[in-house]
Amino acid sequence: MAYKYKNSKGNEYILHARTTKLRNGKEQTLYYFSKEQKENALDAVPEGYRVSETATGLPVLQRSGEFKDKK
Repeated sequence: MAYKYKNSKGNEYILHARTTKLRNGKEQTLYYFSKEQKENALDAVPEGYRVSETATGLPVLQRSGEFKDKK
């Protein structure tokens, strides 16, 4: 079952991942949300990440250490 996120506007997005080879030969995993489910959909948010929204309502992944808890 793919991980789905419903934003503040009521739109539903599905989390995907893609591994890309960089010019220096290293591999990097790219995470993105899409309205349509594709074959590289993930079942859960990767450990160490959380979902947040941009000002326009698009969901993005943030590393756990990159956000500050609102008080």
